Amino acid sequence: MRNSCSSVSKLLERYFDQEVTGEESSLINEHLTGCISCRETLRSLVELRDLVKAPVEEAAREEDFPWVWQKIERETRLQEKASWWETLRSSVNLSHLLRKKVWVPAAALAAILIFFTVPLLFKETPLSPDRSIVEYVESPTYNVMVYHPEKTDTTVIWLFDGPEMESPAS
Repeated sequence: MRNSCSSVSKLLERYFDQEVTGEESSLINEHLTGCISCRETLRSLVELRDLVKAPVEEAAREEDFPWVWQKIERETRLQEKASWWETLRSSVNLSHLLRKKVWVPAAALAAILIFFTVPLLFKETPLSPDRSIVEYVESPTYNVMVYHPEKTDTTVIWLFDGPEMESPAS
């Protein structure tokens, strides 16, 4: 009987709340017919429910719930709505993030990266490795083309003898 009492006592609260399966319910009913202790436990659960239920039902009858709801609605309408600026400021508030110590090394790393990458972005790089300068000057009598490679000190000058020569630009 003790083994069945221990197994039934685990199910007794669920039985009282009608949360047991049909098989468990029939097992508990059979046990309750022969066990005075478990019947007393079930009777005390019923008395406790009745003790709690009576004051709650009385308070529910006395309370005017529509009036309570009207009071809640009035209070919510009276609350001042935040301006759009305050709403934006509260949503973008970063003060809690700045209190964390993890931002210090992250900010230092970002500063170091910026310090080393910005000069690389603005560094002037040659368009091609063999850059050279070509100038062409036209005159009524002579046309001149000057070619100066950047890496050498050599300058090449072409003189065209007359206007009948076609210019290289055309």
